[in-house]
Amino acid sequence: MNATWTLSPAFGWPVGGAIAAAMLALAVVGVVRHVRHAAGDETVASCVRRTLVCLLVALAALTPSMVASTTSRAVNATDVVVAVDVTGSMAVTDAHYGSDTAITRLEAARKAVDDLTTMYADSSFAALRFGASGTLDVPLTPDAPAIRSWANTLVPEATSVSAGSSLDAPLDQLVTTLKQIRDQHQDDAIVLYVITDGEQTSAKARRTFSSLRGYLDDAFTVGVGSTEGGNIPKIADGVSSGGDAESQEWVTDPDTGQPGVSKMDEGNLKDIADEMGGTYLKVDAADTMTKGLSAKTSDKWKMTDTRKERTRVTPVVWPIAIAAALLLAWEAGAQFALSRRLI
Repeated sequence: MNATWTLSPAFGWPVGGAIAAAMLALAVVGVVRHVRHAAGDETVASCVRRTLVCLLVALAALTPSMVASTTSRAVNATDVVVAVDVTGSMAVTDAHYGSDTAITRLEAARKAVDDLTTMYADSSFAALRFGASGTLDVPLTPDAPAIRSWANTLVPEATSVSAGSSLDAPLDQLVTTLKQIRDQHQDDAIVLYVITDGEQTSAKARRTFSSLRGYLDDAFTVGVGSTEGGNIPKIADGVSSGGDAESQEWVTDPDTGQPGVSKMDEGNLKDIADEMGGTYLKVDAADTMTKGLSAKTSDKWKMTDTRKERTRVTPVVWPIAIAAALLLAWEAGAQFALSRRLI
């Protein structure tokens, strides 16, 4: 911090300048009168004292100030919100993630979350899951390992509580979460990832995700699964019933009486991404989340350090006030002593 001195009249230059000029004129008149002996029995000390008071008042009117230049830093962080679908269709084993090995859609989602925590180093994360409804499991935190641990605990929603896939299930919770993050971290960049198979089986019309736009700097829908689809295993207590294909129980399609087939719906995923003003990404044997890094906010996905030069002007009038008070006290004492001698 570098400091210099300047004059910055507290009442502005017109008023401050007028007061200073008047006091300088009085000081000159006082000295001239004393030299010509027009002030009677005024002593040299009295003349000096009164002249100094006038000069100090003139200086105070011009308000000496210290100018300090400082550099302020604005640190803008990145907040990544992850929403993962845990409906029964996420247990379908038709997903791939960077290899030809078939895994469940939820396993692919876990791998995607793990990559996100690596891609967005030094960021904060919030995590929610959605099935019949949306639930915020991890509020905003810089603890990336906590997000990875959360992803590893995700299990498909039990078939008994499933009421059909509704893609807008996390919408209310997302609005609440994103608004809270934006209110508390106004300078942060907020990026949303919705990881799902995009399947909508609920008869109720899906609500638009456009209400999230105002809170987001960027958004992605991440498609897991295949357009060919696969049979949906019955889920008990949040865990797949397991077993091989011959012993596995499947969710039955009530229209055909045959095992139901769930397919990833890229149309829904693209529509949702468009509503949020974001991008649709598909993860498969060739593509993983490494292509899902946002380009609309921080380049390094670390904290953005913005520096700005600021100038602060601080009035320094207290030494003048103390000196003037001492001179006025001296003047009052001199006048009291003179009055006693004249009695």
